[in-house]
Amino acid sequence: MQSIPTPSSIFFKLLILTLLQLQILPTLSLSLCRTSCGNIAINYPFGLDDGCGAPQFRHMFNCTINDLFFTTPSGVYKVQSINYDKKTMVIYDPAMSTCSILQPHHDFAMTDIQSVIIPPSPDTIFALLNCSIDSPVLNHYKNLCFNFSGHSCDELYGSCNAFRLFHLLTNSSPPCCFTGYDTVKYMSMNILDCTHYTTVINGDNLKGIGPLDWVYGIKLSFTVADTGCELCAESGGTCGFDTETVGFACLCSTSTNSSRECGKASWNFLKEKSKPNCFLFLLIIYF
Repeated sequence: MQSIPTPSSIFFKLLILTLLQLQILPTLSLSLCRTSCGNIAINYPFGLDDGCGAPQFRHMFNCTINDLFFTTPSGVYKVQSINYDKKTMVIYDPAMSTCSILQPHHDFAMTDIQSVIIPPSPDTIFALLNCSIDSPVLNHYKNLCFNFSGHSCDELYGSCNAFRLFHLLTNSSPPCCFTGYDTVKYMSMNILDCTHYTTVINGDNLKGIGPLDWVYGIKLSFTVADTGCELCAESGGTCGFDTETVGFACLCSTSTNSSRECGKASWNFLKEKSKPNCFLFLLIIYF
């Protein structure tokens, strides 16, 4: 006579079947990395979440609701735009003096690695203002100053309301210096003996254009290492890195990563998940 299954045995079989199905079903692919901040796209080599992007840029970016910020030792700078084709990023220093506003003295500083992988571009001009006649860039290091598209100190002090103050205080045009990032990288404003600075982007295209129409900000040029990201992206993955080893990782799902591409990793993962669990199967037969 065939025994009638008890409610408890039926429940237990259903539980085992559910567990077996969970063993067989593959994990769904999920997006592990945020792809934008406000209206700015976040692509490799940058990342907002740990493990996303290239490890060299780890912890350099943060995102509020609508604004992206870039962090250096001297402050937090709002990112205005990123051009991934030209590999440039424009940031704005809210504490920097411009033609329309005079800000308190401060320096612009980057870490050693930032100075290598994402330094200010060659066409970003640093204008050192209200310098002492004893400033090193006017004496021993005067070769660090260069001709900036025919522009002069008199033009800056005469055209800009913010800088006109320097002219009024001295009844003359205090020395200034147009230079590149390397100057302020190795010498602070105190060493340079200049009270203020401003930065202008696209300096190569400003011949004949007055200070009132300059674009003030800092353009950074970044490099992208060839780590196989293109192959990973083509396979549907997201380029990132292992947070412990900082080695390249192709992020395929919440529980699956690959060192190259998602296709092979996902297939191997599916095969592993599809293997029947013999122990669970025997439990079903037994009960």
